[in-house]
Amino acid sequence: MLKISRAPMNTMLSVLGFVGCLLVVGCKSMPTLEQQEQLVQRENLVLDHITSRAVVNAWGEAPFYHSEFAYFFVMPDLSIIPRSRVAAGEVPKGWRGGVHAGEGVYFAYPDRGWLLVFLDERLVYREKLGPDELRALAGAWAYEARFKTGINEVSRP
Repeated sequence: MLKISRAPMNTMLSVLGFVGCLLVVGCKSMPTLEQQEQLVQRENLVLDHITSRAVVNAWGEAPFYHSEFAYFFVMPDLSIIPRSRVAAGEVPKGWRGGVHAGEGVYFAYPDRGWLLVFLDERLVYREKLGPDELRALAGAWAYEARFKTGINEVSRP
């Protein structure tokens, strides 16, 4: 007959309970869309807690919009900085080597003075800029778009 000791079983149950608690705390839910919109209205742009939909609902469509596959520097505090926001050949101060890549979606609101960057539909970067800086950035996006070949476009039947 197989005899199971209670000590390993209790240890296993404790570990599973601890992991379960971590998952509940670590996977805290996003604020509701209404709560996100309220944050946006107050310009309390909390990273990783606001979706692009909430921003559009609260402020309207961005006057300037850009989407591209982008690289992001992951900082020690786990915030991320788009590669495009760092001078060519430079790295952000304090960067330790983490990099993330994905489809970055950029919204520029010159009237409000905000550049917002979304990754996986969540706000991951915000920067307060002057209207002229945001318009110049949008001009650079338009210039780059003229040279895109469409090779990476998904073909549709």
